[in-house]
Order: sequence, then structure tokens, then C-alpha cells
Amino acid sequence: MKNNLTKKLLAVGLSTALAMGVLAGCGGGSAAPAAQPAAEEKTEEAAEAPAEEAEAPAEETAAAPAASGDTLNIYRATYNVQSTDQAELAAVTEAINARLAELGSSVKVSITDLPNAEYGDKANLALASGEVDLLWTANWWGTIGTNDLYKNNAAYDLTDLLPGTTLWNSMPEWYWEAARYDGKDLFVPIYKEGAEGYSMKFLQSNADKIGGIDIAAVESQPDILSKLRALEPYLQAAVDAGIKYPYESASTAMFYRYFLDSYDFIDQTLQSQLAVDLEKDEVVNPIQTPEYAEYCKLMGEWGQKGYLNVEEEVGKTIPATVTQTQDWLFNWWTSIPNDKESEGRDGNQAEDFIKLTKNWGSSHTTLGSCFAVNKASGEEKAKAAVEFLGYLFTDNQIANLYTYGIEGTDYVIDENGKVDRTGEGMGAKYNHSPWESTSVSAVTLLSDEPDDKIEMYDTFNNSATGTVSNGFRFNHDEVEGAYNACTNLLEEYGRTLEVGGYAPEEVDQAIADYQAALDAAGYQDVLAAAQAQYEEWKASR
Repeated sequence: MKNNLTKKLLAVGLSTALAMGVLAGCGGGSAAPAAQPAAEEKTEEAAEAPAEEAEAPAEETAAAPAASGDTLNIYRATYNVQSTDQAELAAVTEAINARLAELGSSVKVSITDLPNAEYGDKANLALASGEVDLLWTANWWGTIGTNDLYKNNAAYDLTDLLPGTTLWNSMPEWYWEAARYDGKDLFVPIYKEGAEGYSMKFLQSNADKIGGIDIAAVESQPDILSKLRALEPYLQAAVDAGIKYPYESASTAMFYRYFLDSYDFIDQTLQSQLAVDLEKDEVVNPIQTPEYAEYCKLMGEWGQKGYLNVEEEVGKTIPATVTQTQDWLFNWWTSIPNDKESEGRDGNQAEDFIKLTKNWGSSHTTLGSCFAVNKASGEEKAKAAVEFLGYLFTDNQIANLYTYGIEGTDYVIDENGKVDRTGEGMGAKYNHSPWESTSVSAVTLLSDEPDDKIEMYDTFNNSATGTVSNGFRFNHDEVEGAYNACTNLLEEYGRTLEVGGYAPEEVDQAIADYQAALDAAGYQDVLAAAQAQYEEWKASR
């Protein structure tokens, strides 16, 4: 029977924050979010946070005049220092301008560093007044994020300015495609990890305890369901060995992650409720697919056999520190260029990884850190921004200055040719991270980073496949009420189904109940809107 805990769970209200976080020029912004983890430093918890979905652009209105003069005014958030040392920032800016002149560029920059907590509101004001030309942003921001800039028609369209430039050639074309809104290059993604894929990590000591795990035998299976079933002998061995959590999913709905090879789940808030079928190239309802029922039944079987702890998975009572103990065998993992980074988060225990999906580039994977040009700044400033970013993403000196500051003051180069900020006073005055600054290919490695980091990232990104729906973004404004109502059903039905909350024989009826609840909430209107928008988008390509 369905676990009684599920009836006590609160519905999740994941309504979009974008409705609240409008630009200052259009009504003011809310407080900036807390600092987000770097994409290359993501945790499972960070990976679970859904990216906000795009909204339609507002009608074009008269724009504030751009800042005068030949200088490109840049605004960025600071995450590693509490307050800006203006003298050091001025020294860094002067050095960047000197290097630009040395490279033959006429572009000059003026940089404003703002604490993360102040960035959203102050950057919004600067955008509205025309005091900023180039600003840092991200798709997870709720006040000045990519969705806000798009909705308010505030980002300059760089589409015609990019092809053939140093900036354009600094990253794969699919990377650009994944970052587009309505087929337009409104944002310049920072080249770091830009793909999404999933693996199953396992604790090596417990794998040894049960006689080892044949990674190749699992990875060679033809599809995700076959791969998951290939884990069952090891899960049973874990049960027999008394391992408390043979498989631990951190109470996370995983269908919209595990099934990336078949579907592009185009709305991260709706999760498994909406997707583009990659083979059919059309928007479908994933809940009504055979794969969804089979997956939920599989999780129900795993719960019955003790492969996962249903009560704790459904009730969200599994300790967050489980992977730092010896109590687990398998746990899902968001693939990154260096998967071994997971070991440091899990108590420095040896782990290995089974690749479950391909790496995919899609419309939400490359905008975790990016730049936008103020539309009010005009074409000349936009051209200057493209030129500057081309240097920032390719020239080691500019990349290091913009990220680390002045060598000898803010960092030193160690005996291995890497950046060391561990000395007294180092990084106290100026300190940024590559993920929010520049291309991973341009900046000097930090002392604790592997020698082959750039190759890892290039391999990871270049091995990714762009989805057929790259650049499509579902605008749910016209069905906002139904959209929010459907989102609220994820907890009661969707997540419960996907973490084994129903016995296999109960799954079909539970899915029918789920669909009935969705339909009562207006799901068919949401689906129809997404289908119509997608077909219109395909026709415009």
C-alpha cells in the first residue's frame, strides 16, 4: 500500500520568482539570492534546484540613454570578498586597459564590483539609468537574471555582431545555441561546464565488500531502464551485506534526469510533466509514456526488495550526510568534468562512477553564468563588449587580471605555474572565481586544480550533444494559473511515484489519479500552449 507519510507531505509551491523579480526600471527588484555554487563545484542538492523558465519579452519601450564616452562600463557581483577595495579595483582596471592597448584595442573598461547581496538591486538601477553597458547575470537570479532581462527587453541582440569574432570562436557552436532566447544571442555564456548528464556513483569500499561492480556491463546496456536493472544483483548483495542504503536518491524525483537520452525536459520547474520527445521532435506529456510507468514500477519494486528506503525517501528524512558515511552503495550524481571531486565532499572516500546518460546541451545548461549588454547602450558599445569579451575569453593576461587581480599583490604563481592565493593578505582585496569571470580555457589554473582541467572541460563539453530543442523556452504567461497548479502536484504525486512510494501494482492507478489531478488543474491548457509555441519556434528556425 502507499506509504501513509505521503498523505502528510506539503505540496511544493515552485511558482516562478520572476513574477516578483522585475527590473528596477519596471517596478523595482527584490533582494539578491544567496551566493550560488560554481557549476564546476555543484552538489547534488544544488543540481536539484530548478532553473527558472523564460518569460515572453515585454513590449519595447523608450530606453534610458547609455552612459556617455568611449569607456565600457561593467557591473559584476563579488562572491569571495565582503566589500570592494576601490584602490585595488582601480589598479586591476588600469592593468586591464593597459593590456587592451598593448593588444591594439581601443576599448577601455570601467569595472564596478558589488557585493552579491547588493548586486541585483544596484545593477538594476544602473541598467535603468544607463550607467552600465555590460553586466554579469545568470539564469538562477531572481532580480536581474536572464529571464528578467529577456522579459523586459533589456538585453542587446548580439546575433549579427558575433559570427566570425574571437568571442564567437572561443566556444563550440552548440554552446551558443543552448544559450539563445527565441533564436537570438542575447547573452554571452561563460565557457565552463555547459552540459547536463547523470551517473550513478558508488562507494568503493562497499563495492569491494560485495565482490566488486562491473561498470562496463552496466554502461553497455541499451537504455536507462536496462542499466538500472543491471544494478539489481549489486543492490541485492548490498541488502545481504547489511548496507543500510543500497540505493539512496536523496528523496529526489529522477525521471527528468535519468531519461535525458529520450526527452528534453524543457521546463525545469514542471520537471517530468513536460518534455520534447527527441525522436519525434514534438512536445509530449511524459507522464503518459510507457517509460514513466515502467520507471515508477521499478522504483516500487526496489522499495519492496529493500534496495531503497521508501519511508525515508518519501518523507525526506534521509540524513544529508549519508554519503559521508559507510552506509550506502549507490547514489545518483550529476556528471561534471572531474567526477572525482565528489570524493572530497563525501569524506574523502574512494568512489567510482557508472555513466547512465549522455551529456546533453540544452536551453538551461549554459546560462548559469553569463554576460549581457544593456540594450540602451547601443551598437557601438555592443561591438566594444563583443571585442572585450573576446579578449577576456582568450587572453591569459586579461583573464587572470579580471579573475585574480594583480600578480604579487592578490596572488602569486607557484612552482607549478599555478595561481596561489594562500599567502598572508592574498585575495583579501580582489578575489573572483573563474566560473563567474572568464572561460576555463583562458585563465591560469589554481594551485589545487588538476593539470588537465582544461582538457577535462573540453572533453566534457565537446562530447555533449545539443538537443533538437536548443534555444526553445516555454513562456507560460498565458497559462500561469494552470502552470502553478500543476507545479503544486509534483510533490503529492510525481515525486512520490518516482521515489518508490507506490507498490508496482498500484502505479498505474496512481498515474491515472495524477493525470486526473493535473487535468483538473488545467494541465491540458499548459500542454497545448507548449505544443503551439514549440511548433511556431520550429517553423521560425
